[in-house]
Amino acid sequence: MTNNRWTVLLMRGESESVRQFTVPAKLTRSVLVSLAGAFVFFALATVYLAFGGSARVQAHQLAQENELLEHELSQVQARLAQVDDALGTLVAQEERVRTLAGMAGIDEEVLEVGVGGPGLTSPDEGELWTLDPEASEAAYAVRYDLEVIERRMDLLSESLNQAADSMQAQRQLLEATPTILPAAGLLSSRFSQNRFHPILHEFRAHPGIDVHAQEGTPILAAANGVVVSAGKRSGYGNAVILDHGYGFRTLYGHASKLLVKSGQQVRRGDVIAQVGSTGLATASHLHYEVHVRGTAVNPMDYVLAGEVP
Repeated sequence: MTNNRWTVLLMRGESESVRQFTVPAKLTRSVLVSLAGAFVFFALATVYLAFGGSARVQAHQLAQENELLEHELSQVQARLAQVDDALGTLVAQEERVRTLAGMAGIDEEVLEVGVGGPGLTSPDEGELWTLDPEASEAAYAVRYDLEVIERRMDLLSESLNQAADSMQAQRQLLEATPTILPAAGLLSSRFSQNRFHPILHEFRAHPGIDVHAQEGTPILAAANGVVVSAGKRSGYGNAVILDHGYGFRTLYGHASKLLVKSGQQVRRGDVIAQVGSTGLATASHLHYEVHVRGTAVNPMDYVLAGEVP
């Protein structure tokens, strides 16, 4: 067995001589083992290079993606800062609107509605924290700011709606308030609880004012309203009564001619009648009364400066 050898024959064409080599079996095994080891090494090296190269490519792509995400996040943060500045301007405008609407401003503690964060109490509660704590904190800050802005926008939207409703109600109240003298002329008799009556010759209440004017002078509606009465009335002659809502009613007496009828809608400044001297009157004039919830009040308390026709 010690003389075991491998014989190798080399032949080149049919006419050439045969060459013979004898190699010890032990050396042959060593060569084969070496060749096999080299093959395995190169195979493993090839696999390593293939998968390692792919991993490096993926790592490079991930690094680029992270860089782009960080850039996008910084842009979002910059936009959030701009939105926050704009929100501050909106808050100031909202305060002015509430003031015009006769409403108090929103309490500062109510306005600071962002405390508490967007569902998470801290950034380390998110799944991103285990992968990238810095990115997790940045993302949490953005979510927090967005939540605060959304809450404040909802609050301001509701507040502006309330202010708009209040302004609408105030506008309607102003339109229903008798703020003008109904006829151009001289104020000849004022509101009084005890005035000497020129015809009855006794002291009695005078629940309105008298405006001396020529017959035919237009009588205007003192505010928006609806005609509840248009016809003859004891002591007042031809008279019109308007209901303006909000407890206001006005009466226009001694008219020579009525130009409206019951149920008709009128607006402030509409001509509803003409001055005359019908009823208990000694001369052509308008007797004008204002009633608030059934009680006669001084009409001049509601006439605004510059609102005399």
